[in-house]
Parts: sequence; C-alpha cells; structure tokens
Amino acid sequence: MPFATLNLHPNLLKGIKELGFARPTPIQADSIPPALEGRDLLACAMTGSGKTAAFVLPILQRLIDTKRGTTRALILSPTRELALQILEDINDLAVHTPVTAAAVYGGVGMGPQEHALRSGADIIVATPGRLLDHMKQPYARFSGLEVLVLDEADRMLDMGFLPDIKRILRHIPAKRQTLFFSATMPAPIIALTRQLLDNPAMINLARKSAPAIGITQAVYPVRQELKAGLFLALLAKGDMREALVFTRTKHRADRLTKHLLREGIKAERIHGNRSQAQRTEALAGFKSGKYRVLVATDIAARGIDVEELGHVVNFDVPKVPEDYIHRVGRTARAEATGDAFTFVSPEEEGDLRSIERVVGKRLPRVTVPDFDYAAKQSVQLEVPLAERIATIRAKKADDRARAKAKLARRSAHEATQGRPSSGPVKAGSGSKSRRGGPSRPRGGNSR
Repeated sequence: MPFATLNLHPNLLKGIKELGFARPTPIQADSIPPALEGRDLLACAMTGSGKTAAFVLPILQRLIDTKRGTTRALILSPTRELALQILEDINDLAVHTPVTAAAVYGGVGMGPQEHALRSGADIIVATPGRLLDHMKQPYARFSGLEVLVLDEADRMLDMGFLPDIKRILRHIPAKRQTLFFSATMPAPIIALTRQLLDNPAMINLARKSAPAIGITQAVYPVRQELKAGLFLALLAKGDMREALVFTRTKHRADRLTKHLLREGIKAERIHGNRSQAQRTEALAGFKSGKYRVLVATDIAARGIDVEELGHVVNFDVPKVPEDYIHRVGRTARAEATGDAFTFVSPEEEGDLRSIERVVGKRLPRVTVPDFDYAAKQSVQLEVPLAERIATIRAKKADDRARAKAKLARRSAHEATQGRPSSGPVKAGSGSKSRRGGPSRPRGGNSR
C-alpha cells in the first residue's frame, strides 16, 4: 500500500517521497488512518518500527492549513536524544509546510526554549522535567493544545516520570486527541491509558515483544575480562564498519572508550554524566563517520537513529529483556537489516536466558577463530570496590572542606562590612539603624 492511499496532504507526500519512503511500515499503515479521523490511539510499537511518522504525519496533516502562533501539539519523550530525533523527523516531513516545531529538554539554556513557547511553535517536543520547569512561568501555557503524544511511555515510567506526566496533564486541555505509544504494556501503563484515552483505536496490542525481523542476532560467550579484547578482534576483521556499543554503567562506558582510543579506534561515548553539548557532538560525530564506535548506556537506547547502522554490540547483557530489544532496535530500522552481537560472560548467562524467553528462541552462539579465549586479562573496566569507596569518601571530605572554607569566607566578609550582631538590642541603648534612624523592635507589624 503506497502512502498516497492514506489521503495525506500533497505537500506531506512530497516530503515523504524526497525522504525515499514509498510505502508505510505496518505501524504507520495501522495508526495513521484512525489518527487522521481524530481518534485517540493506543499502540504497542517497538523502536525501529517507524512509529515516529505514525504520529507525526497525522499531526502535520491537522496543522498544515490552520493558523499559526499557538502551540497545538505536545509530544512527550523520555530522553533528550529521542526528543531531538523526533524534532529532526518533524522537520524532515514538514519541509514543504509552514508548520514549526521546537524541542524543550534539559542540559541546555532555557532562553531559546522560552522563545519557542512564547512565540507559539506549532509543535513542542519535550522531556517532562524541563517542560515542568517552563510551566512554572506564565509564558508556558497550552490552552490551545489539540493533540498530546506520549512516546516511549514505558521508558518514561522506568525513568520515574509518571508523577511529572500527571502534573503536566493538569495544565493542558482535557478535550484533546491523545496518541499513546509504548513498547510494552505493564500494569501502571494500562492504568495511565484508562485515565488518558477515550475509546482509543487499539494497534498491535497483542504483539509479542521481539526485535525487528531484519536483525541478525548472535551471542559471543567470553570471560568478562576479555570482552574488550574480543571487541577489538571483531573490529580488526574489517566486517564491522561502525558499531554502537552498549555498556551497563557510565563508568564502563568511559573506560571502554579510553581503551579504544589507546588502541587507535576513533570512539566517543554518550551517557547521563555527559553535558548536552558533548552528547550532541558525540552522536553527530558518529552519524557523520568521525567516530567509528559510539559507546552508550541505556539512557540513549531510545534516542539514537542512525541511517544504515550495521552493528549493535551489547558489551554487557542488559538486566531487563525489553532493554535488549530496544538496544538491538537501533539497527535494522524501518525494515532495513543489521547485526546485533551480545557478549555474554558466565555470570550473565541467567540474564541471557531471560532475554531468550522473551524473544522466543535460543540465540546462536559464536566463537571467533584465532582469538585466545584462555588469555590473561586484557583490560580492567571495573574499579575495585575498596577503591570506589575510597574515592567516594575522599569526595565527601573535599565537599565538607569546601563548605567549611566557604562559611569562613562569608563570616570574614560580614565582619569586614561591620554587619551588626544578630543578638538583642538593649532597651534604651539609643543604637541607630543602618539608615541612621532609631532601631526598630523585631516582630510586630513594622514595615
């Protein structure tokens, strides 16, 4: 079925054609018609399924020929990366329309975001926390809102955004169209949908969580201390032109990246401790080919969209099976193909079995010829517990010393300024106030 059969505006069809899309993906074909009719939507959709266009195109269709200057659609996203990716997709699809969009997220200045909210960008894509920061101010009002989208709702739940979402709902019109997308449907998500949705069209709810069809999955059993060496061996074979690599922790992402750089591999990392500017540069550099390897934690798993990404590597096995599906969903996007490799140490076999139960099959095991699986430790990515504790204690001691020094400086400054004592003033002392008049007693109604 071609896009032309969906009754979209000619300018939208022109933009779709220029992007190289000939026919909608299954989630788009199922979601766009009821969304165009104005119905609420409850859709179960994985990353890489084309779901962003499934809600963006109906919004653009609705706003393309209407007045400007009022925000009419709000899209909530769990991460900055996903918000930026959605904004990029909106701009690509709306290139031949007057519709405007802006992203609101943390880690950057609020000034440009305030301008977008004041000027009434047609579509706002926002992370919940930063949006609530703006909503404290009078310029962030959504009285003209017509469409609300919750994207990756289960991820927002995992990240603790449910209270924020409920606060946002109190500040937007109750009469609106709501489009709800989630990869999984746990009980709290189902409860939220009952509050949000009015007779929604149900899309794909019976679908079992599974990676995209085009993903070739393989497991590489290897001792924990040899994972870095195995990854370098795979890179050296030359079959892996670029790779998005997921680690369990920010610390391991940092150490793996430094190790790759020492070995001459152009690499960068992206995680929650990196500034927004650093995260943006890392992702842009990976997309452009500046970096061959991008090392990430799960905070980025639902916000990285790289065209023709051939390889995703789970350097560490995720604890939650759904995280595995979202990680590997970074490749084989929009019905393309790609490889997903998972390094599994003996202590991670239990987590792997949980993943295999969810995907419904045993993943093939692979060994690399000529790799020395009996070698001694190649690189240490974990800091020993005693060293981590010592570092934390040292930081706390440093913080206490800084606070003590700051207090001493403040006391010294107040002494040099001749600030009067905070003690009681003796009656009849005739002391003067700092303005030269008689001192006033504390309390009472004096102004």
